[in-house]
Amino acid sequence: MNNAGHLSRRQILAAAGFIGLATLTACGSGEDGSTDSKDLSKKQNGAMKDYKVGEQFKATKALTLSTLHNNNPVYPTKKSWLLWEEITKRTGVTLDIVDVPLADYEKKRGVLIGSGDAPFLVPKTYHPSEVAFVSSGAIVPVSEYVHLMPNYQAQVKKWKLEPELDSIRQSDGKYYLLPGLHEKVKSGYSLALRTDILDKLKLSLPTTWDEVYDVLKALKEEYPGKYPMTDRWSTNTPFPAGALFQYLGQAYGVKAGWSYDNISYDAKAEKFVFTPTQDRYREMVEFLRKLVAEKLLDPESFTQQDDQAVQKLLAEKSFVISANPQELVQNYRYNLTKQVKGSKIEMIPVPLGPAGPVVLGGGRLENGVMVSSKALKADTFTATLQFVDWLFYSDAGKEFCKWGVEGVTYTKSGGTYKLKDGISLMGSDPDAPKDLQKDFGFFDGVFTYGGSWELVSSSFSPDEKKFQDEMAKRQQMPIDPAHPLKSAEQEQATLWDTPLKDLTIQNTLKFVLGKRPMSEWDAFMGELKGKNMQQLVDLHNKAADRFKEQNG
Repeated sequence: MNNAGHLSRRQILAAAGFIGLATLTACGSGEDGSTDSKDLSKKQNGAMKDYKVGEQFKATKALTLSTLHNNNPVYPTKKSWLLWEEITKRTGVTLDIVDVPLADYEKKRGVLIGSGDAPFLVPKTYHPSEVAFVSSGAIVPVSEYVHLMPNYQAQVKKWKLEPELDSIRQSDGKYYLLPGLHEKVKSGYSLALRTDILDKLKLSLPTTWDEVYDVLKALKEEYPGKYPMTDRWSTNTPFPAGALFQYLGQAYGVKAGWSYDNISYDAKAEKFVFTPTQDRYREMVEFLRKLVAEKLLDPESFTQQDDQAVQKLLAEKSFVISANPQELVQNYRYNLTKQVKGSKIEMIPVPLGPAGPVVLGGGRLENGVMVSSKALKADTFTATLQFVDWLFYSDAGKEFCKWGVEGVTYTKSGGTYKLKDGISLMGSDPDAPKDLQKDFGFFDGVFTYGGSWELVSSSFSPDEKKFQDEMAKRQQMPIDPAHPLKSAEQEQATLWDTPLKDLTIQNTLKFVLGKRPMSEWDAFMGELKGKNMQQLVDLHNKAADRFKEQNG
């Protein structure tokens, strides 16, 4: 279950004027007149009277809630999972699962919502997917009702997540998705290098991109017939080499690869700009172009299948590749150890670039839950949100979804979690007869995300812990001011967005691969203008000004 699909869909979009929790709670308690408390007086069936932070939610009468569920082929859904049984035992809620294959999830979700057949809860939704369902009134403006969710509110306040939440507000000032909440940004990808080869050549692990260049040059001198680096994550994604572009872009302070967005905020100019017009974007392109031109980076990196890239690494045709912690351990290291005697490979913290020790802003929100308007009409609405609050946002609920049942699937000593003997998680014990995901349903991507750093890091391998602890020290870049578009503007923006994005990706690759000279960069900017670049930028700046004026 690597994160490639996860990150490519996850669009770290624009974010935030500082509206704050006060507004959030005020909206919910009806001070704007939209949600009078008496509206909820008939929606208390099954609800707890004084539900508080840290309290176990237990419906006062048995409830059944319909929930869309993403059936992941890595751990196919089973009715026999302990997860379902234990949810009912603890909360009094039985989940009526509407199971949809992973490959069809987004399409099927749209069809169900459009036809009015959506289940009450629609998790595993990545912003901005919810925007498509706002104008029809099919989903609940959940920001109006978060006063029913004490754990959610407490985390927003404690972790100062108000700016991130502002990033998903719509032009009416409300947001329609309950996102997963992270205490800290969790980084996913970086470079992995053959450290045994580096040791042999007396080379240190690089900490900056300039040092990466030097290491690749040294490897090329020693192995002139090989590309020191080959890469992957170029298929099934709009932006080839999506991981490499994402973390290299981060080092330059720009959105690229899986994090690419046409629109970026220029804090100095205090306005939105088109991303490739930033000087740092061009510098990033020039750096990659240099690696390709000097035969330090395999040009097939931008077209090949993942398996091809990995095979080159295992066959020692290359020594450097993009990685995430899971691929590092389960794929690269495991297979290299079998094939190449004495081989060692390590993943390094993202090398530093011109932007310094930063991570992109907006990364503390994860995919989340939409609530169907049918749920709002039901007399169980309050209990439904209390249940969501416990399962997705309480410390106990998060621990349960991730690790399962203490004494049955895991034991805990101090802050350390240990799977019970005979249970494996993502290959942690290849010989174990049982698997936490496949056989019990825990660590399911539909329910398991976000939380305190202590809980998020509780499942890290030693490699990942080392990597994440280092990345967690870095400063999150400022979150963009909120700039939600009205529905008519959104339609117009969509018409402009796609051709501009396609043109950007095509030409970014042409420049990197040397198929277009850098002397034509200005001409490329002109081509973007011809595709309504300025009109798109103006639309977003107008939306930002309007939101600031209306919401302060």
